[in-house]
Amino acid sequence: MKKRVLALILSTAMVSGILAGCGSTSDTGTAETEATTEAAAEDTEAATEDTAAADTEAADDAEIPSGRVYLLNFKPETDEAWQNLADTYNGLGGDVTVLTAADGQYKTTLQSELAKSEAPTIFNIGSSADAQTYADYIYDLKDSEIYKHLTDKSLAVEYDGKIAGVANCYEAYGIIYNKTILEDYCTMDNAVVSSVDDIKDLDTLEKVADDINARVDEINEQFGTELTEAFASAGLDDGSSWRFSGHLANMPLYYEFKDDGLEDLTAGEAEIKGTYLDNFKRVWDMYVRDSAADPKTLNSGALNAESELGMGEAVFYQNGDWEFSALTNPDNGYLVTEDDLDMMPIYFGVDDANEGLCVGTENHWTVNAKCSQDEIDASLAFLNWVITSDEGRSALVNDMGLSCPFDTFTGDYEAKNPFGAKANKLAADGKTSVAWSFNATPNVDDWRKDVVSAMMAYTDGSGKWDGVVTAFVDGWANQWKLAHEE
Repeated sequence: MKKRVLALILSTAMVSGILAGCGSTSDTGTAETEATTEAAAEDTEAATEDTAAADTEAADDAEIPSGRVYLLNFKPETDEAWQNLADTYNGLGGDVTVLTAADGQYKTTLQSELAKSEAPTIFNIGSSADAQTYADYIYDLKDSEIYKHLTDKSLAVEYDGKIAGVANCYEAYGIIYNKTILEDYCTMDNAVVSSVDDIKDLDTLEKVADDINARVDEINEQFGTELTEAFASAGLDDGSSWRFSGHLANMPLYYEFKDDGLEDLTAGEAEIKGTYLDNFKRVWDMYVRDSAADPKTLNSGALNAESELGMGEAVFYQNGDWEFSALTNPDNGYLVTEDDLDMMPIYFGVDDANEGLCVGTENHWTVNAKCSQDEIDASLAFLNWVITSDEGRSALVNDMGLSCPFDTFTGDYEAKNPFGAKANKLAADGKTSVAWSFNATPNVDDWRKDVVSAMMAYTDGSGKWDGVVTAFVDGWANQWKLAHEE
């Protein structure tokens, strides 16, 4: 990922509450100087590559230090891969346990597990706000191997002079779509567009989605598909609502922060105006209108948007590159293949011509400073093995489908996720990657809960959109005050 894309990356606040610990020059000779500098840079780069290669060659031969390792995994879709990695490492003499929090339950699980005597030795944080929440529990990673291998040091969380967390991946999200079905639609009589490339803004996307949703039976008859809807269901249950209270809500935050001239588009403000909430409503209405899901049941937990896209029942699905592995895993029994999948930006009707995918991360490895030194050393050794060994790198790239920001991920271990590649391509084409401005959300769980409740009331007809605006704007100010009061 180009640094101008990665420079936008920070991370979202994920955890709070009471936490417990572990068990125990001149211009003369400019040409010569430049030549010397360039040669030195090339030597440094070559030396770095040689060092990374040597580290990966030594990974399997490294002595496994004694000490308990307990990793609390943030991403449910990667659980199987992490369990397999732990088994492999334990076969080499390690003592690793991995627990994966349920979807949408990381904060609750983390609080519960950290209160135990055998607490996690490795867990996830999102940002410096998390580090501030439990500063006494942050182990400084500045001398760690994972920090040394980090290719872009902006992907580390810094707090109080410490390297509090190191990003283990960077991610992109937008609207995943079945390009095979969409391309077939483009060949139909009276199709809104003649090419997928014609969808470059919200106006066009709305027209296409409306038309597909109205012609589902016609499309199925002509192409032998089994469509039921244009957009996969927009679930507002705990396992899905973050896609909208977090990822879609990011869009109005991002554009408002840009208008306000914030240098760091993930830093946030004490008060927001809700300038672009009409755009938010427009996109949300499209998601609901052009889906087969009953608007009154969106919070039921009975919907499975991933399956709808995976089984060819929907054309569009707002989600991220982490879904690629799940959608193409043959064990899941989905009908789509890698060749069927692509991703477009969440066009928002503001600056669509220049908009790329949303690029960032909320995944930073943190080591629990309350653990014993043996546990800390063992945890650091395990993480270094993950990013240097063949087994670890293959799991992250191939099994988890991640793009990893370490100098050891070259050659066969370069990112293979086509959604991440799409983010790179759009950036290379001059599009602006959308920063993860939702990182700034104060008291994130409480704020999102109120926004989701208001969205559900609006969608099922028991409330008005004004309720969403109030939850979004006034709720932000109230939660900001609570989060920042001394």
